[in-house]
Amino acid sequence: MESIPFGEIPALHAARLGPGQWALRHNDEVISWGELDKRSTRRAWALQGAGVQPEDLVTLSIPNSSAFYELTFALWKLGATPHVVSWRLPENELRAILDLARPRLVIASDPVLRERIGAVPPEFGLDETRQDRLPAATPKCSRAMSSGGSTGRPKIIVDHAPGLADPSEDTFTGMPVNGVVLNPGPLYHSAPFNITHAALFRGNSVVGMTRFDAEEALRLIERHQVQWVNFVPTMMLRIWRLPDSVKHRYDLSSLRRVWHMAAPMPAWLKEAWIGWLGPERIWELYGGTEGVGRTIVSGEEWLAHRGTVGRPFGSQVRILDESGEDLPAGAIGEIFFRRDADQGPSYHYIGAESRRVGEGWESLGDFGRVDEDGYLYLADRRLDLIISGGANIYPAEVEGALMAHPWVEIAVVVGLPHEDLGAVVHAIVRPSGEAGALTGEALAEFLEQRLVRYKIPRSFEFTQEELRDEAGKVRRASLREARLQAGPKAHAPSVGLPTMGVVGT
Repeated sequence: MESIPFGEIPALHAARLGPGQWALRHNDEVISWGELDKRSTRRAWALQGAGVQPEDLVTLSIPNSSAFYELTFALWKLGATPHVVSWRLPENELRAILDLARPRLVIASDPVLRERIGAVPPEFGLDETRQDRLPAATPKCSRAMSSGGSTGRPKIIVDHAPGLADPSEDTFTGMPVNGVVLNPGPLYHSAPFNITHAALFRGNSVVGMTRFDAEEALRLIERHQVQWVNFVPTMMLRIWRLPDSVKHRYDLSSLRRVWHMAAPMPAWLKEAWIGWLGPERIWELYGGTEGVGRTIVSGEEWLAHRGTVGRPFGSQVRILDESGEDLPAGAIGEIFFRRDADQGPSYHYIGAESRRVGEGWESLGDFGRVDEDGYLYLADRRLDLIISGGANIYPAEVEGALMAHPWVEIAVVVGLPHEDLGAVVHAIVRPSGEAGALTGEALAEFLEQRLVRYKIPRSFEFTQEELRDEAGKVRRASLREARLQAGPKAHAPSVGLPTMGVVGT
């Protein structure tokens, strides 16, 4: 099938599947392909009336909903680019991003924020009376995603891929056609945005969760016979820790693929899911919003190369040392990707500079190694690396070991200054509801069976704070900075939780 503009997709599937076939479901709201086409068309006319033109950025600050998709398709019908931000951003962060983006229009769900920044509501355009079809338009840049990055400074990643889709193309391995896909993640993150739209391009219906709940995800899979889902490891951990009687209550036989991406996956948790659903159904993707490269690995491959994030797919990978020289297999260095085809840059930043070397090689700041079979293994981001007494400590490894403890819901590890060692490991732990009297001493003892001694945190902090966002992302730099600014007393746990102390030597 030939590629067509993104904006023409709803009309294509309304004609092919029938206008009454449902396309989107969020809680009790169900939108058919015909309604998606009509609503996005009305919204497109309204957006055009508000001055939106081809190649304009329009900022979307709204939660998961059918309105989100109606607006993305409406913008694509005009040849404009959706610029997506978290609807939870405080005003100062949103303003910093808008200063970079300079969008033609802002559409926001928060009424207070709308008044302060002059935005329009998510319902914008639904009352438009004009419904005739617009001339077909192809967006020059299909999307723009916002990121705080590791430094905390805002940046916008503008995708250079034009807004064209071939409905017969399987962009993500194993994506069904005319099936059902579950989206448990926030649409303001790259993976949920890309995956759900790719699913719609192939005629799939999308079941969207407005907030993640572990048992509800299983219920939706059974009820709607979901075939394809993408989780982040935090979601998979919460599902896995449901009682066995709950996990086995639901029929998950419809699932063909369970993907995970966006954050490091503890090896023990991946093994648990492989044992539960089978290796043929568990798949992983590693890459960045920038699209410079990615790796893919199936469950079967992972069992033969435990810990890998896969081999390059549509790209090449190199591991370089600090001087830019290639490292041998097994040596840890900075990961650089280059796309297979010479297609020019896949993106550009607004508010940041790319890290590039040589002809088309780019880094996202991650460290890792490649084995002799070409499989990539992640270490951590360059800025997150903790050097203690000359030894390199990768936070993701320590966090994975901590989260193997049944009373740890989430753990984040940062490096704090130390006069003698340069830095020491500090663990910020959110206990599970059944944690009881969890102590730093108990966690240190638990880790002694899993980590070499110098990697075990010197201090533990217990908190009820949400340490990762809905997409499993964590800003270690901001967590570390907050603790440095507040001083030692900031490391004390919440009231009612055990006292944090220094453990180990």
